Amino acid sequence: MKKKAYLAALGAGALALAGCSGGGGGEDAAPAESGELTVWLVGTDTPQEARDYLTETFAAENDGWTLAIEEKTWADVSETYVAALQSNDAPDVVEVGNTQAIGFIDQGLFADISDIRGDLGDLNPGLEESGTYEDTLYAAPYYAGGRVVFYTPELVDADGLPETLDEYVEQGIGYRTDALSGIYAPGKDWYNMLPYVWAKGGEIAVQDGDAWDAQFSSPESQEGLKLLQKVYDEASNAPADGDEADANVPFCNGEIAFLSAPAWMAGSIQAPADADVPGCADTFGADLHAFPLPGETAGEPAPIFAGGSNVAVAELSENQAMAKEAVKLMLSQDYQDLMAGAGLTPALLESNDALPDNDIAQSQAAALAVSKSVPTTPKWQEVESSLIIQDSLVRIAQGEDTAAVAEELDAQIESILNG
Repeated sequence: MKKKAYLAALGAGALALAGCSGGGGGEDAAPAESGELTVWLVGTDTPQEARDYLTETFAAENDGWTLAIEEKTWADVSETYVAALQSNDAPDVVEVGNTQAIGFIDQGLFADISDIRGDLGDLNPGLEESGTYEDTLYAAPYYAGGRVVFYTPELVDADGLPETLDEYVEQGIGYRTDALSGIYAPGKDWYNMLPYVWAKGGEIAVQDGDAWDAQFSSPESQEGLKLLQKVYDEASNAPADGDEADANVPFCNGEIAFLSAPAWMAGSIQAPADADVPGCADTFGADLHAFPLPGETAGEPAPIFAGGSNVAVAELSENQAMAKEAVKLMLSQDYQDLMAGAGLTPALLESNDALPDNDIAQSQAAALAVSKSVPTTPKWQEVESSLIIQDSLVRIAQGEDTAAVAEELDAQIESILNG
């Protein structure tokens, strides 16, 4: 699930909208006896089997009703959704990226679906958090994507994999040579910074009443950042001012022992050498494996950033009651099993058993089961687009004092979130 391109697509300006009026159908309108429900899905990630199940089962369980799926692009989410969700012809159910949800929620474009939360089962906690605002659920988890640690037994002792985060760092240091990164850690890769902070008990920012208190300078976060700086200094050959893009290239060159990357990176690594985007299916990708980034306690994964999608009911939908029935179907075990069978980490934790029986899919599911998200505030996108976290990590990778850098970063984050 290649979410990187769209996770920051909705900056503050894209959602600087006029407030929604109270028009449209909504929960107060009497439900119609028949009609057609419109569901917007983004891209091709949702497999055809799941789409067929949704349309057929919805019609079978709701006499007089049909369900139509319209496929959108991630560009549509930032360009088309806003106008459509404000119109009197709004779609009924929409898929959005998990860090995009809060912007729509803040503008009043999604309906409160807390009344069906009890029907949705045991959900991915990170994605549920991203669709929850002021203790109210507006966008249910749909499917998730997260980082796993790739390796090949050609370069790594598969019988002695690390069991804790500290062991992972020490092994990375041990594997490093002038030609090999024990752990590939470019300075701008802030997604891979978060598990170090979270595993040590730190946070990005916590809400105190109406104010946000940034936490990178806390003792717990500092412990994580100092461990990450050790990785930069002693385990990685990645450029201090580089980012995580195209990490499959040095991996396929045999230049990486441990690569923490989104699970979809397996497809790039295992692509044929003569593909349009060459991989190394016949060399370092031939025996590709993965494990969850380990946490503080042996056998427990570190919390990772939860990327993925959520589904929401439009506030101006004329068919909110039926739209909620569709959401319940999309979170049912039968539907989520189909998502898992296609290799997508399901939002419903019970459906993890339906994932393909390989260590990449299973490792992603284990990691996402304890995943976390960024602060749930519409101003978070401004933090991301400002690049202040990436710039601060470059400074840490270049050897600056983590405490001093974190103090400045916290002040910048608080200025944005509380501004």
